[in-house]
Amino acid sequence: MRASTPRFDRRDFLKGAAASVSAALVGAGRGFAAPASAQSPPPVRVVTKGPRHHWFGYYDKLQFDPTGRFLLGMAVDFEHRSPRPDDVIELGMVDLQDGDRWIKLGNSKAWCWQQGCMLQWLPGSKSAVIWNDRDGDRFVSHILDVNTGEKRTIPAPVYALAPDAKWAVAPDFSRIQTYRPGYGYPGVPDAYGDMGAPEKTGIWRTDLTSGKTELILSFRQIAEMPYDGLLSKPATPPERASHWFNHLLVAPDGSRFVFLHRWKGPNERSWLTRMITCKPDGSDLFILNPTGMTSHFIWRDPEHILAYALQESHGNKFYLFQDKTHDVEVIGPDVMTQDGHCTYLPHHDNRWILNDTYPDRDRIQHPYLFDIQTGVKHSLGDFPSPKEYAGEWRVDTHPRTSPDGRLVCIDSPHGNQGRQLHLIDVSGIVDS
Repeated sequence: MRASTPRFDRRDFLKGAAASVSAALVGAGRGFAAPASAQSPPPVRVVTKGPRHHWFGYYDKLQFDPTGRFLLGMAVDFEHRSPRPDDVIELGMVDLQDGDRWIKLGNSKAWCWQQGCMLQWLPGSKSAVIWNDRDGDRFVSHILDVNTGEKRTIPAPVYALAPDAKWAVAPDFSRIQTYRPGYGYPGVPDAYGDMGAPEKTGIWRTDLTSGKTELILSFRQIAEMPYDGLLSKPATPPERASHWFNHLLVAPDGSRFVFLHRWKGPNERSWLTRMITCKPDGSDLFILNPTGMTSHFIWRDPEHILAYALQESHGNKFYLFQDKTHDVEVIGPDVMTQDGHCTYLPHHDNRWILNDTYPDRDRIQHPYLFDIQTGVKHSLGDFPSPKEYAGEWRVDTHPRTSPDGRLVCIDSPHGNQGRQLHLIDVSGIVDS
């Protein structure tokens, strides 16, 4: 199925991009705005097409294989409603060196619009992928070798993988479905839905070789940690609120992982958040941001996390936190002014931050690169998002990078074909 390691040739990309960009812009009824650096917008290639809708999901997962040739994605034949337990999505990969050919890999009954089924390449593997599924009344995960077709099932779902692919951590997806639809999975009832901070569920760690799973952090344990440092008084005291966990991510060296602890009171629409780190076994807990607001984040290196968060110094901005300390540095406060899905481009000494925005008042989304050295923001294009894409089934662009940092893939519904995968060549920006 696979070929030898390809070499990225910008001329080939441009040939494939010309027709797709033209069609997309005509369908959208508008062009790209000039980026802040006054360069021309980079070329874009739509690599999937209708009538089915294709997307990948979250920004902090490995979408590209190590060669940069194969691009993971998911496909479904409907939009604009919540998934039901009997809704099945197809999983596949796009061969970027063979006419963007779609190669089916499997199916899943455990998925959501924002994060899919956690489909991703296993770190360090050239041919293995993993994704979540549902087997009767429990969630599981599958590991598939795309070369041999060999597949095995782990009796637990995954969220974030260790860099050596030996273990993974996951929250209670049924509980997330109760309190944050769009990020959990339907089909398995929330066994503790009537409890604010249950002690028998929380964050689970799974050995990806043996399949052994253990509860390493309970909601009760985290809910009882002191709430020092909140910058806004919660409407409901934490002891009377409902608690859940979102957004787990393992450090690049596997020494720690980070997660968001969220809670809200009955009938409240908004929640408060604490960003917490710990060791892989759940010990050595540290509340890295206690203020009550942390959104998207990424590990820059084993000791630092970039996050959109609230701090007393600059309000809601992007900050670089040093783990296990109170050292915090604001990043691009006058340029990266909005919440977005942030990562660092690989192989560029953490110079480039890849980020995006939510739709503006004209319903336009703006993925971009921020050059930390120069302070310049480079637009990657303006992508219209029709008003039908809102709430739980919105399409955030969630920009993901190739292993060499020269290609970016986004999800976008512009072009009148529903949500599709779009490939952006950023080599003209980062190689200049």
